[in-house]
Amino acid sequence: MNSALNTHLVLLLMVFAQLPSSFTKGTIQVIGSSHPIVALVGDDIILPCYLNSSISASDKTVEWTKYKLDPRFVYVWRDGGELESKKNPSYKGRTTVSLHKLNHGDISLNLSKVRLSDRGRYRCFLPDMGETLLELIVGKKYLIFINQRSGLSLNSNTKYRQTLA
Repeated sequence: MNSALNTHLVLLLMVFAQLPSSFTKGTIQVIGSSHPIVALVGDDIILPCYLNSSISASDKTVEWTKYKLDPRFVYVWRDGGELESKKNPSYKGRTTVSLHKLNHGDISLNLSKVRLSDRGRYRCFLPDMGETLLELIVGKKYLIFINQRSGLSLNSNTKYRQTLA
C-alpha cells in the first residue's frame, strides 16, 4: 500500500511539473526590438513588431501609438481595415502595415520620410495579446566639405551634387 501511494505521489508531481510549460505553449506574445531603432531625417524605416506565432493578425485590432503625442495614434487597424480617422495628422500618408505580412503575424510599422519630431517611444499594442515598446532615435544628415583654404565646413543640407574632376 505504501509503494502504491508513493507511485501516485510521483505521478502527481510529474503532472504538476508539466503544467506551467503546457499553459505557456499556447500563449501568443507581441515581440519588438530590445534595441533602439536609429534613423536619419528623410529615411524610410520599419519599426519591428511580431507575434511569436505566425498566426494572422488581419482580424485583430492593432494599435501603434507614440508616447506624448496627441492624438496618440500613428496607425490603427481594426475590423479588417485601417482607421485613418484615428491617425495623428502629422503621420497621415507616412505610416503603413504590410497586409501580406499582417497575415503571417508581422505587424511592423513602415514609417516613411522620417522627421526629427518622430523621435521618441512607440507602442505596438494588440488588445488581449500584449504590447511592446520601441525607441526611435532620429538624427540629421551632415555633409563635410574640405576646403584647402578655409578648412572644414559642415552643411546640414542633404541635397547636393557630386562633381568629379
